[in-house]
Amino acid sequence: MRNNNIRDMWAKGEAVVSAWLSIGNSYTAEIAGWAGYDCVLVDLQHGMTDIQTMIGMLQAISSTPATPIVRVPSCDAPVIMKALDAGAFGIVCPMINSVKEAEAFVAATRYPPLGERSFGPARGLLYGGADYFQHADRSIVRLGMIETLDGLNALDEICAVDGLDGIFVGPNDLGLALGKGTLGDPTDETVREAILRCLASAKAHGKHAGIFCPSSSVAARRSSEGFDFVVPNSEVNLLKSALIAEASGARSIRN
Repeated sequence: MRNNNIRDMWAKGEAVVSAWLSIGNSYTAEIAGWAGYDCVLVDLQHGMTDIQTMIGMLQAISSTPATPIVRVPSCDAPVIMKALDAGAFGIVCPMINSVKEAEAFVAATRYPPLGERSFGPARGLLYGGADYFQHADRSIVRLGMIETLDGLNALDEICAVDGLDGIFVGPNDLGLALGKGTLGDPTDETVREAILRCLASAKAHGKHAGIFCPSSSVAARRSSEGFDFVVPNSEVNLLKSALIAEASGARSIRN
């Protein structure tokens, strides 16, 4: 079975740095895979992509040192299984609001008798290796997103779910849920306390904690706080910033 960089980094006690792809394009995925990230996430929830495009992106990432993972649109077992069969070595599942949803998420990623995943690994077998079936349950990473009041209220119970590797904080949605409308790096004390509460609960249950960050500097700070899965922005935001900067710089020549 091919190594999962995420688990390798965790085994060394280091934070995983993940790219986040919102643009549905295999070339972008390949570039990200060679950029030095531990893993590259294809966003099926809010990204401009679909299942077929995701497959091409996973193929592109598979040619690089990075581990391919997917954020699915919801806790929908057939889509989760499709992403795994296509070669994703990790799943980030949004809007985990209860223990029941967390358990359903985990069950969709595990083969019987531990779970309910249907057999048919397809690209997973090609990418993972001939012994994929024997090791997939142990190698695949499962992160449930905490981004709602229901999820926050059920936080400790969710973190205790067997087979869930950890939680992933969606700071923007969490801020909105708390009535603060915070985007980017939250400065509101209520939101900041909720984020740290997520971190503390994960650690108390021996689980991992991830978070989306608006920049590499914020990601580094989150790592120092104890988060061990950080995303320093998305490629679409980085592209927008770079394009704006270059356009502005070019116009400065006129002055």
